[in-house]
Amino acid sequence: MPTPNTPSALFLALAFASFCISGPASAAAEEKIDLGPRPQFLISQMTDGPLKTKLESCAGMPMERKLFSIGHRGAPLMFPEHTIESNIAAAGMGAGILECDVTFTQDKELVCRHAQDDLHTTTTILASPLADRCAVPFSPATGDQPAIAECRASAVTLAEFKTLRGKMDAADPTAQSVKDYLNGTARWRTDLYAASAGTVMTHRESIDLFRSLGAKFTPELKSPAVEMPFDGFSQQDYAQKLIDEYKAAGVPPEDVWPQSFNLEDVLYWIENEPDFGKQAVYLDGRYSVEGFDPMDPATFEPSMQALKQSGVNYLAPPLWMLVTLADGAIVPSPYAIEANKAGLRLIAWTLERSGPLTNGGGWYYQSIADAATTDGVVYELLHVLAQDVGVVGVFSDWPATVTYYANCMGLE
Repeated sequence: MPTPNTPSALFLALAFASFCISGPASAAAEEKIDLGPRPQFLISQMTDGPLKTKLESCAGMPMERKLFSIGHRGAPLMFPEHTIESNIAAAGMGAGILECDVTFTQDKELVCRHAQDDLHTTTTILASPLADRCAVPFSPATGDQPAIAECRASAVTLAEFKTLRGKMDAADPTAQSVKDYLNGTARWRTDLYAASAGTVMTHRESIDLFRSLGAKFTPELKSPAVEMPFDGFSQQDYAQKLIDEYKAAGVPPEDVWPQSFNLEDVLYWIENEPDFGKQAVYLDGRYSVEGFDPMDPATFEPSMQALKQSGVNYLAPPLWMLVTLADGAIVPSPYAIEANKAGLRLIAWTLERSGPLTNGGGWYYQSIADAATTDGVVYELLHVLAQDVGVVGVFSDWPATVTYYANCMGLE
């Protein structure tokens, strides 16, 4: 009998997804999008006003897939990230673009993982025979020291990687055992689906899956946790291999938005794969650079204009860098204003990743924390991002929220 990660099981998952999304006729016109109760729940939490009235008026309208709605690692609010099941859920909620974060295995095969060194929190590796491959074996919490482990995709072969099961990304730092360490899912997420499903994917398999679901592609080239070149595999080889797998699959460049936090990767694609480089996305991680302030254009290095002149067309910062508060209202930030002046297209990340917003929303809402007092602020923020900042897409851990807004407002 095949295991959950064999090609036969993948074929069944693809067939099931195709049936669920498109119906027996497999016609795009018959596609069914089911957004569930969350959009209406969030709308009910909003302050009364024109935006709430408009969103309420769209209840019950037929929903279509939207490129504006981007599945962030699938739908990891409730499903294990970067799994077949998570992406089927995201596509079912109308995400027009799906993401595979790309890293590589010991035998230099590309797989979908958020980081090369996250197998200990996103898979069952610590409870498997592969636990002895971990760079840092599990060590229980002692005194003031938290429990630790570190397991890398680059330490296992592709065949070994495919024996793992995806889990909700979490770990319990107080754990005394591997079982407890793996059981650290946040209370506002769930293990309801992770308990019985979590089929990991290669990058090639993600291409086949996303295409069968009617979605387009935004792969992210993740920073290696190992020194490069890795056994002769250079950073340029790595960036090129990602593009080559789309070319081999016959995917048109206009259907792919390759991403990286490493500007050099983006510039490599622009120079060496210009058809794909036109839509290469520079993920802006400069918030971690000392002295950088998204509210002060004088600290932008490189400047927005310099990025545009280098060939960058798409810029993707976290939500909070794009907005600020003015007299208590959410408005575009100086960062957003400067990016628009330079002609850069903006993509925001990541909605639905902070849990309930009753305490300010955490890291993703830090620039508007004083306004993030109810879950309804999700739609207020989304409205400013779409209408005032002018973003062309929003990543979400639960794409239904963005899909509903995009349909209601007539976005692409």
